[in-house]
Amino acid sequence: MQKFSTLFVKYNTYLLFVVYCGISFLFIKFQDDDLLTKLHNNGMEATAFITDKMMSYSYVLNLKEENDRLMRINTELLSRVLNTETAAFDERTRQKILADTTLKASKFIMARVVNRKFSDRENMLLINAGWRDGIKKEMTVLTPEGLVGRVSTVSEHFAKVMPIINADFKVSVVSGSSNSMGLLSWNGGNESIAQVEHIPISSSLKLNEQILTSDFSTFASRGIPVGKVVRIQPDKLFYTVEVKLAVDFSSLTHVLIAPLKIEAEKIEMIRENASVETFP
Repeated sequence: MQKFSTLFVKYNTYLLFVVYCGISFLFIKFQDDDLLTKLHNNGMEATAFITDKMMSYSYVLNLKEENDRLMRINTELLSRVLNTETAAFDERTRQKILADTTLKASKFIMARVVNRKFSDRENMLLINAGWRDGIKKEMTVLTPEGLVGRVSTVSEHFAKVMPIINADFKVSVVSGSSNSMGLLSWNGGNESIAQVEHIPISSSLKLNEQILTSDFSTFASRGIPVGKVVRIQPDKLFYTVEVKLAVDFSSLTHVLIAPLKIEAEKIEMIRENASVETFP
């Protein structure tokens, strides 16, 4: 015991150093355990956060793919509905035209208006029938309501129609009751109103008289409705007459094309006599 006390006193400094080192190692160990625990916990939280975000992104991507798939399905269904409704509308229009007792529709070629040039002076219609369907230049275009215009250009599957509401269009007309004759044209502006020229003030033309195509026309058969008189204004020698057109061009979807009126001899005779006023 005495030897131990002597040894402790002699080497107490070293012994205390060893003890302090041991205590330091213990503190370091405890601190490392806490650090590892914290690192582990933080790592778990980070992993959970990243996993959650990845799942969110995956959900968003899957949702986008699902939305795209549903959009394709809805687009296809809409296309089918539109095609069905269009076909039904075309068939209803066709049956209405065929059922009209004022026309022998079997003699006509039926076509659909597929395009239209809008202008204040030079309106033009495009129909889905061409020379393969028997369409020829100068054929009369009409509906059960009345005159639309005439064919001006023909391709294999399509044709251009110059309608009444074109500044270059003219047609010879006659009134239904007073038998007053004149030349109908369109001066632009209102699509439902045309003008008739060359009706003398001696004529007995009255308001609401029906205006029809006359025998003087070189392309249209006589008797096709054109419109009704809505305004008569006397001038020096002739009346200024306005006619409300029979055809509503704003809602025109289908037309009939009449067989070509062949009057080559009549046209040639008119052209030979330049002094004679010609009526289209």
